[in-house]
Amino acid sequence: MASTRANGPVGGARSTARKAGGAVRAPRRPEVDLPELRPYETGPSPDGDYDGVGFEGADLGGSDASGARFLECGIRNCSLDEARWGRARLLDSVLEGVTGAGTDLAGAELRDVELLDARLGGVQIHGARLSRVLVRGGKIDFLNLRQGRLLDVTFENCVLVEPDFGGATLERVAFPGCVLRGVDLSGAALTDVDLRDAAELEVTAGVGQLGGAVISSAQLMDLAPAFAAELGVRVQG
Repeated sequence: MASTRANGPVGGARSTARKAGGAVRAPRRPEVDLPELRPYETGPSPDGDYDGVGFEGADLGGSDASGARFLECGIRNCSLDEARWGRARLLDSVLEGVTGAGTDLAGAELRDVELLDARLGGVQIHGARLSRVLVRGGKIDFLNLRQGRLLDVTFENCVLVEPDFGGATLERVAFPGCVLRGVDLSGAALTDVDLRDAAELEVTAGVGQLGGAVISSAQLMDLAPAFAAELGVRVQG
């Protein structure tokens, strides 16, 4: 296990996957401008099509929206306990203040999406595609993003407990102000992943996959024992 705490960026840190002196590329953020939303009439259904719909304070627990499409939708202060939204497409949408345990978004597509102040646990997003996504505030426990594809994703000022990025592809992903505990990077492929501004960083598996990440010099010192263990280096004296 390797744990680090960072107080801010260190300007000299650079990605080991890029040429010496090359700056890490920052993720592009979503630009979501919702229209005036019409209230939903019925809960989401499999393969449903929702355009400009607002879900406000609804209990969507146990709902089945597998394969559904949400375009320019607002989902605010809703419960998503055990919701089955596998292969759903969420596009140009905002999810704010959502809560739930066991939410299933396996194989989903999130593009130009803001997830704000969520409190979720055991979320299944394995095999999903995330592009231009902002996750800001809140806490997510046991986030499963195995085999996912993350491009231009920003996690900002949120708490992620035991997030699983096993076998995932991360490109232009940043974690400013985040608390990252028990991160699993086994088999992950990282490009321009910026961890320098993480408030806390703990990698429990796959530390050797950090080759495409940029970290601070302080984080490097804290991670040194884990790197040595990964390489089979014995440190004595």
